[in-house]
Amino acid sequence: MDKERLLGKTLPELKAIVQSLGLPAFSAKQICEWLYKKKVDSIDKMTNLSLANREKLSAAYEVGLSLPERVDSSVDGTRKYLFRAKHGLVETVYIPEEDRATLCVSSQVGCKMNCLFCMTGKQGFSGHLSSADILNQMQSIDESDKLTNVVFMGMGEPMDNVDELLKTLEIMTSDWGYAWSPKRITVSTVGIIPGMKRFLEESSCHLAVSLHNPISEERRSLMPIEKAFPIEKVIEEIKKFDFTHQRRVSFEYTMFSGVNDRPAHVKALVSLLSGLECRINLIRFHAIPGVSLEGSSMEVMERFRDDLMHRGIMTTIRKSRGEDIFAACGLLSSNHTGELNEKAKTVLQKK
Repeated sequence: MDKERLLGKTLPELKAIVQSLGLPAFSAKQICEWLYKKKVDSIDKMTNLSLANREKLSAAYEVGLSLPERVDSSVDGTRKYLFRAKHGLVETVYIPEEDRATLCVSSQVGCKMNCLFCMTGKQGFSGHLSSADILNQMQSIDESDKLTNVVFMGMGEPMDNVDELLKTLEIMTSDWGYAWSPKRITVSTVGIIPGMKRFLEESSCHLAVSLHNPISEERRSLMPIEKAFPIEKVIEEIKKFDFTHQRRVSFEYTMFSGVNDRPAHVKALVSLLSGLECRINLIRFHAIPGVSLEGSSMEVMERFRDDLMHRGIMTTIRKSRGEDIFAACGLLSSNHTGELNEKAKTVLQKK
């Protein structure tokens, strides 16, 4: 029988475990220290627990770290890691910059949302990642100790796995865990209101919303989630929370030629986001097989940015990273050696 993983357990959960095993109550905090501060890979290394207590713990539990099965390195320094989880394979992207080192983590194997322009959605949904699976992406990479920021923008929809997301964030931000500032963490969503509301109420981390079109009927053709949770309702909910101080909300906006890059979309964005302190990140579209969309030119993107800035909305054009290893926005897919990736490679080579 497989042993249960200690990685991903909260302090209250560890207290319950040590009590059930007859270990001293204070050993729960000791285990936290070993898991999240010293990041050990074995119970044997928890040397301030007695040998007898380590043996009791090891009989039913393991730390539960697992190394990546594959690593791809980009010419721009980006690295993509492939991990195996219970329900399949997931990808994680490490993005180094001059003053920061960001890890883009996955929250599900595949995705249910089926956005037209995203490779992850094309592979369908296989299962949720546990808090252990998510934290393993942070702890089992070579650059673990270099990380300055984490973004939940990899495979999957975080708000569709909100229980494990919130558990992960608790471990990341608690004094007994990684003790990270919530300001170092950004969580993305397509706009699943119930999960997003819980996230906004129960954490202080930044929010990023995958917007991509402010006009409801047009957004629906790109993102099926619009039928269940219209973007106007999503924004109404967001406006109930305070983003005027340290917490930020941003909007991701992949630009498609002739689809969402016209003056009418600037006007609609200004109306939709009126009164909300926020930022828009414009993203270059990375072509994927079977999708006829084309990315807007840089000239159009710059004009779109300038028009929004002129109307008072902070707008930036996000630099594309790791496209040559399929690590850029919208290209993650754990059909790693499958037909889908071969088709994507052909599409990119034609560009």
